[in-house]
Amino acid sequence: MDSNCKISIGSLQRRVFFRILLVLSAISILSLLHSLPTMDLGSLTPKTYEYHDCVDEALSHNNVTLTPASFLFQSRILNNFWGSFDSMNCKKEVNLVSTVVEELMGHQRFLHYDAETLCIGEGSEIALTTMEKLGFTNVVNHRFYNFNKKKIVYSLDKFRDFSFDFVFTRDFNKVSVPALLVLEVERILKPGGIAAFVLVSDSDDIYSISSINKNNGLIRSASPISSLLRFSTIVHVGYVNNNNGLVVFKKNSESESESENTTSSLFYHEGLSEDCASVNFTKPFMNLIEPLVEETSNFENEKKISYLPKFVDVTSKKNLVYVNIGEVKNTWFPPSYPIDQKHFNVYFVHYDTSIMLSHVKGPRVTFVYHPELAEDFKHEDIEHYMGEEDFDLVAWFKETVENADFVVLKMNIAGKVEMKFLRDIYESGVICFIDELFLGCSESGGAESERGRCMDIYKGLRSNGVFVHQWWNIDQGSH
Repeated sequence: MDSNCKISIGSLQRRVFFRILLVLSAISILSLLHSLPTMDLGSLTPKTYEYHDCVDEALSHNNVTLTPASFLFQSRILNNFWGSFDSMNCKKEVNLVSTVVEELMGHQRFLHYDAETLCIGEGSEIALTTMEKLGFTNVVNHRFYNFNKKKIVYSLDKFRDFSFDFVFTRDFNKVSVPALLVLEVERILKPGGIAAFVLVSDSDDIYSISSINKNNGLIRSASPISSLLRFSTIVHVGYVNNNNGLVVFKKNSESESESENTTSSLFYHEGLSEDCASVNFTKPFMNLIEPLVEETSNFENEKKISYLPKFVDVTSKKNLVYVNIGEVKNTWFPPSYPIDQKHFNVYFVHYDTSIMLSHVKGPRVTFVYHPELAEDFKHEDIEHYMGEEDFDLVAWFKETVENADFVVLKMNIAGKVEMKFLRDIYESGVICFIDELFLGCSESGGAESERGRCMDIYKGLRSNGVFVHQWWNIDQGSH
């Protein structure tokens, strides 16, 4: 009897306890729901630290002051934690960037305030803001958007070749393929531009300054970067903020190999303006142009060439201009060309005055002497050839063709002068005066790389609407 009574009392107490707990929980929930409309739920999340405020404070050597939050836990614990963490890292980044800038603008004078600048990688927002606060006027940033570090390298293709005077990054030892980052930075640098790579201190990273310098010393710290450079030279190596290495390289102002390799890249990355007259004129016929071929043997019949006058009547036009730069053996086209030479104002540009006797035979034919087209030309001889004034081929060409009704240009892109001319008329937009272009491809020695370079140029020009033909070298079976 007594035991049964004790069990009943114990069960009753437990039921009462749980009922009271249930009632209290219900009251708490109702109170919470009642207070939700007036509660600042946004304050329950950590505050975002403003980079501009941080940069101002770091540069002025002031302490960071955080804004109090509405709730005890969030304001006194969470915000203090995240705010202090952001503040500490932000100030560290600001100090790093400002030290690098001071170093480059100090003794070496590598930087100027108008430099087109790109900050790459994590912390690039802070770097951008810091440089703007320091007085730089043209700064953009490009950061990691996810944890797949490979993205940073390949996504740099959004930037055109020769876009920046200065590139800054501290992520060389963070990307999965450092070599690609170096090559891409070289590509987007302007000739004479510089890049600053900060090697952060990390003993676990083989590319970090601490790992590299254990036995090799300061100069050897630049080896992982210098070994990857193609068109640049290391100009400065040092320490910043004690533990971080600084490697600065400068892109060569003039590089023959760079010029050859990047010309085709220029035609792919640099588009012509929407009002380009020749592109708009030939656009309806671009799908009718003959396909490109890898070998001269594959081009059996010159009649396969889709000459532009086959598709549009230009005989009624008054001012037809034909310019031949550097060609001797093939000064005109085969008989299958739809228009006779006598309808054109013809200009031969060459370094050999002896060809005047064989080519200048009519009133509408002009010989233009340009000694720089000669392979053995030396610039110091130009005064002997031309007098005091240099001959500007691009300026002359523009003046000659800008008022013409139909323009044909034929040239060989083997020489450096011709290649530079092609690049200059493309960049300046003068190519928009050319309706039909014939480019000869030099394949001396059967160089496969040379052929590939020419094919890239053809493809790049056509991709931007230039009506360009493949015109094989006469010694290789020219038409």
